[in-house]
Amino acid sequence: MAKWIFEPGHSAAEFAVRHMMVSHMRGLFKNVHGSLDFEPDSPADAAAVEATFKAAGIWTGDDERDAHLRGPDFLNVAAHPDIVFRSSEVRCVGEADFRVAGDLTLRGVSRPVVLATHFLGRWQCPYWMGDRDLGPTRRIGFVATAAINRHDFGVSWNAPLERGGLVVGDEVAITLDVEAILESDMQRIAGMLGER
Repeated sequence: MAKWIFEPGHSAAEFAVRHMMVSHMRGLFKNVHGSLDFEPDSPADAAAVEATFKAAGIWTGDDERDAHLRGPDFLNVAAHPDIVFRSSEVRCVGEADFRVAGDLTLRGVSRPVVLATHFLGRWQCPYWMGDRDLGPTRRIGFVATAAINRHDFGVSWNAPLERGGLVVGDEVAITLDVEAILESDMQRIAGMLGER
């Protein structure tokens, strides 16, 4: 089974949650690290997936809001710096679709989550480091979606609105967008960089 390593610069975890009852507030975490065991020629044999990202990296486009989200009312990044997903089962449910079940750990609380995952394909691509192409590298892409209730993870801050309703919705929609490079290609690149 081939192991693929997330390319952090091209992988992200995005989220959306209802705001003020009328719109959705969106944000993301970049620099998602992780790996997956996957054989593109035999997708039904897909195995393990693991993803980790730093909670402090949250970005919504508003510095004041981001500071609040990093604090104890929400992510409490000082006490719980990492958000982690580890799969327990990967099941092929279509030609390029998978059901990935596992545990999501957020704020030190682990809960089962199921990711609806779609394989975007594989390519052979260059790998640029400055003006030098260290490729070719073999890459694959996936997009995965899930919905969680934030209260399940102890993220329960809210404020009532004057005419009814709440500032923050309960359900959080998550999208994980992953570009991964074959581990042996990453090892070759690391060896080339070590020779410089």
